This record gives sequence, C-alpha cells and structure tokens, in this order.
Amino acid sequence: MRVAGLQLDLTWEDRTSNFARVDRWLEAAVAADARLVVLPEMFPCGFTMNTTAVAEPFDGPSAEFLASRAQRHDLWLAGSAPERADGADADARPANVFLVAAPDGTLRRYAKIHPFTYADEHSHYRPGDRRVVIDIDGLRCGLFVCYDLRFANHFWELAEQADAYLVVASWPEPRRRHWTTLLTARAIENQAYVVGINRVGEGGGLRYTGDSLILDPMGSTLAAGAEQETMLLADLDPGEAARVRRELPFQPDRRTDVR
Repeated sequence: MRVAGLQLDLTWEDRTSNFARVDRWLEAAVAADARLVVLPEMFPCGFTMNTTAVAEPFDGPSAEFLASRAQRHDLWLAGSAPERADGADADARPANVFLVAAPDGTLRRYAKIHPFTYADEHSHYRPGDRRVVIDIDGLRCGLFVCYDLRFANHFWELAEQADAYLVVASWPEPRRRHWTTLLTARAIENQAYVVGINRVGEGGGLRYTGDSLILDPMGSTLAAGAEQETMLLADLDPGEAARVRRELPFQPDRRTDVR
C-alpha cells in the first residue's frame, strides 16, 4: 500500500487556512497514487493549549473535513484534532484525537494516551484510555500521537497485532534528535513499519523542523523530510513485516514475567 506523509507548515489556530493547505497537498498525494495520507498532529490549528478557541464537538469540522476528503479522493486520510467527547462527559476537556477516515467516510478514533505535561497539555486535554489498531487495506496500523513515542511499552503491547505504527506529531526543533532516534528504535525493536509525520515552521513560539520518516521493519529509511513542506512517499507491505519477524524471530524472546 502506498503511503503519503504530508509534512506541513500549519497556520496557528487557523482551521480555514489549514484545510485549504491540506486540500492543495492532497491533490499531489492523489496524483502519486497514495492510498493512505497522514497529516501532522493537530493539523487544523497547531499544537495549541487555547482549547477555548480551537476545541471542536464530536464529528465537528475537522472530522467532517477528513471524512469528506477521504470519500472525494477514495483513500484513507488521517491526522489529529482537538475533539470533545460525544454526549455528556464529566470531563469537559477535549482530547487530542487521532482521526482516521476510510474511503467510505467512516471514522476511527484514538485519543492520545500521554498528554505532554511539560507543555501543560494535561491541563487542557484529557488523556485517552485505550490503544487502537485498525486494518487499512490489509495493513494493520497502530495509532500514536507525538509524546506517546517516548513510551516503548505501548508499542510493544501492539507488536503482535500491528504491521505498522502511524505517529503524528508536533515535535519541536530542540529535541529533534530524540524524535528521529525514537522512531527508528520503535521500528527496530518491534520489527514494524513506522510512519512518523511531523510539522514544520513556527507556531506558538516554537520552531518545528519536520524530520518526518517512513521506516521499514529493519529500521531502514524509506522516505525522509527535511525542514520544509514536503510529501513523503513509500510502499508498505504487510508481507514484508511478517517475513522479517519470521526470519528474525526476536519478539518471542521478549520476557513479560520479570519484576
């Protein structure tokens, strides 16, 4: 399956501008025969704590945008957005929700489990409480958002269920080495594809340098982005992940009974 990662320069807290930007880049992804298109974390607004301005209702504008574009272009479209819970909820905070729209417009959701307390995200966004794996045209994909990348055990728990990990991010320039190193480690230790898509540009006083990567199950780079807007393209094959795990059967040696 061909995957396109869109490394975008998001306009701060401007949903209309960012929707228009995604639309322009989607045309390039469609022309490249992408079947899955992955956007950065908080693609409608940037990684802002101003939830009063940006939080959306369940099935709000960003969910509708992803669903309509997935249907229009007959592909899978994924990215995270600030979304409130459906129905009555004692916790009024939105979640940082990784939304995946199928070609028929249906949506799957993963709420970011690890809010980034260093940026006070936990005060503005409620944490998710479940891991999510979805089947995308036969490729089993685990969903993760930015800071989740630092917690290897959550990737390990999905290793038997997933051929690929999708990681959307707003990972800033000062820790860019951490981003690329951890992405590579997750691919190698779980023998899985990793699609890590970060933003570029300035936002909220921070600089983002992209460094997006698509890695194969051996940790080799299939596509990489530098410091400007770009599209990463790679073909992912679940059979290749199965082959690597079969020929190098490391995962069964993982001990879970040691304290």
